[in-house]
Amino acid sequence: MHYYFAPMEGLTDSVYRRLHHQYFGGVHRYYMPFLSPTMHRTLSAKENRELPMADSVPFAAVPQVLTKVPEDFLWAAGICRDRGYEEVNLNVGCPSGTVVAKGKGAGMLSDCDALDRFLEAVFAESPLPISVKTRLGLTEPEEFPALLEVFNRYPIRELTIHSRVRKQFYQGDVHLDMFRYAVRESKNPLCYNGDLFSMQDITNITGEFPQVNAVMLGRGLAADPGMLCGGTDVHVLEQFHAGLLEEYLVLFGGSRNAMFRLKENWSYWLTRFEGSEKLAKRLRKTTELAEYRNITAEIFHTLPLK
Repeated sequence: MHYYFAPMEGLTDSVYRRLHHQYFGGVHRYYMPFLSPTMHRTLSAKENRELPMADSVPFAAVPQVLTKVPEDFLWAAGICRDRGYEEVNLNVGCPSGTVVAKGKGAGMLSDCDALDRFLEAVFAESPLPISVKTRLGLTEPEEFPALLEVFNRYPIRELTIHSRVRKQFYQGDVHLDMFRYAVRESKNPLCYNGDLFSMQDITNITGEFPQVNAVMLGRGLAADPGMLCGGTDVHVLEQFHAGLLEEYLVLFGGSRNAMFRLKENWSYWLTRFEGSEKLAKRLRKTTELAEYRNITAEIFHTLPLK
């Protein structure tokens, strides 16, 4: 079984990926938060930082591209190839309102014919194998069979299916009946994504779908970063946090943005600590680095992990 870390915007950046691999590991591939090329066809300083040379990190990472323009995708795929990557991932699953409104991400699932034309163009000229991350549709899971028919026309390296529709975002039940349909009907290798919060959840999926050799974890692994290597030890989590804080203080040139980034991590970690409500409220409100350090130390040293 292969374990993938989902691309999570504002969380799994290059610093996070490197330190997660150092302190926890267990991940076979880290999928990068999306690169969204523009008509100017240049990378910003942030994009350059977030897309390092593939051989500069000791783990496998896969760049993800978000666009509805074939030429922009092919340009970005060429950049990824030049930096040593062996695969590029197409995002047709992002549920963000601003993304969908522009017809990108899950917005591409609204028109099977347009999606088909896009895939035909990029598969004809891509310098790298293409994997795809998708949802079941925009509003109803019954949209998925028509989408799968389109995906089946192309040699997708791996099709990752988040078994919800865009309308659900991350709420409500996953539609395992539609993933079951994909297992029967897909001509491409599949990866399951959605509501994997424990090793037991993974075991349940792999037990039901033994033909599927990969799962992608997002929120569950963000909350329990040591899940794949026996569980998260609080002392290791504290070291991981300290490493993130020190690097973000340098990267962002000060404490305000460093703390803001880490508070996103805490929104997941705090679900794992018993009785965290009072300290969580203080943590959300603080703007002072010294107070932030005191609060996080109190969390690590006084609250038991669930």
